[in-house]
Amino acid sequence: MWRFLTAGESHGPGLTVLLDGVPAGIPLSEEAIAEDLRRRQSGYGRGGRMLIERDRAELRGGVAHGVTTGAPIAMWIENRDWANWKDKNPPPITVPRPGHADLSGALKFGHRDLRIVGERSSARETTARVAAGAVAKAFLAQLGIHVYSHVVAIGEVEAGPYDLEWEELFRRAEASEVRCADPATTERMKARIDAAKRAGESLGGIFEVAAVGLPPGLGSYTQWDRKLDGLLAQAILSINAIKGVEFGEGFAVARLPGTVAPAPHPRGAGGAQRPPPPPPRGGGGRPMRTSNRAGGLEGGTTNGEPLVLRAAMKPIATTVTRQDSVDLATGTETKMEYQRSDVCAVPAAAVVGEAMVALVLARAVQEKFGGDHLDETRAAVAHFLAARGWVGDLATSRG
Repeated sequence: MWRFLTAGESHGPGLTVLLDGVPAGIPLSEEAIAEDLRRRQSGYGRGGRMLIERDRAELRGGVAHGVTTGAPIAMWIENRDWANWKDKNPPPITVPRPGHADLSGALKFGHRDLRIVGERSSARETTARVAAGAVAKAFLAQLGIHVYSHVVAIGEVEAGPYDLEWEELFRRAEASEVRCADPATTERMKARIDAAKRAGESLGGIFEVAAVGLPPGLGSYTQWDRKLDGLLAQAILSINAIKGVEFGEGFAVARLPGTVAPAPHPRGAGGAQRPPPPPPRGGGGRPMRTSNRAGGLEGGTTNGEPLVLRAAMKPIATTVTRQDSVDLATGTETKMEYQRSDVCAVPAAAVVGEAMVALVLARAVQEKFGGDHLDETRAAVAHFLAARGWVGDLATSRG
């Protein structure tokens, strides 16, 4: 069964990643992992740390001759900024930053130096998650499953609905500095980030993750802790600064009557006009929803449609403008000290979201179909789909 752990601190020597339960036979290279790490580091509004690091995951176990062996996969990611910190002995930090884990972490573990909390709670840890997610994406790709993401909103600047296939939407988003598929909205988002930077502010936003080519039957409705939407929500909410998640048109559907919510409808989320959906199919083809408002999940189980979720990221709590706090050492009110940070990290968070979705899906696939080798898993998936008459007919469109 897929599982992964990470270790390391933001300004320590580096980050360690350990994945267990990965089947043998998956093509995997450091170059492929490095591409996702590069995507995480890019994005308009990132801070100075991205100018220092050139992240690359070194494979130290579990891969031979370019394919996974079935043994645990170990990876090491060097922190280049370690060279700037290893000989320093900075004074303790005793003023917690509002919105960070500083205060709650210190209360939990009894730390007097808040730097210890910040070193591990830092979003630098998500570098390790992206490396692990790249392995999961390589596995899923061998089964015809692909995970995409794009930015929907930064601050109050929001992109409209798209009439594009997922692959084309993703291609356009990758060409944008903020990972938004619409060029005009991209420029407005960049301008909003510039304005926030001048004001000493930070910005949050919304990103969307989609997984296409999924078979039905992943997850289960039989127990609360096996529901796939619950597992995905936990994974997404574990990402730094993520405060909300919805599947499909979750919050918009909450405003509709029950007879309308799951039925065909000419409007999408926010009331934007969309093309009429295709008619349902049955008989020789697979049953197909005329809309995907549920985001590809019903009863905690995939239904064969693309899995679609959105995540809301709060503004980064560290701002150039110093915020009110208290010195825990003296009990006096004061201002927090500014530490290097991003103005906006929503484009990077979208890449981390891809990784977490891929890791949950890889585990769900392995749980459903098994297989110590990729070929065994692939054969089990093909047998399952053939038994249900769905061969070659998995949904990949935005529908």
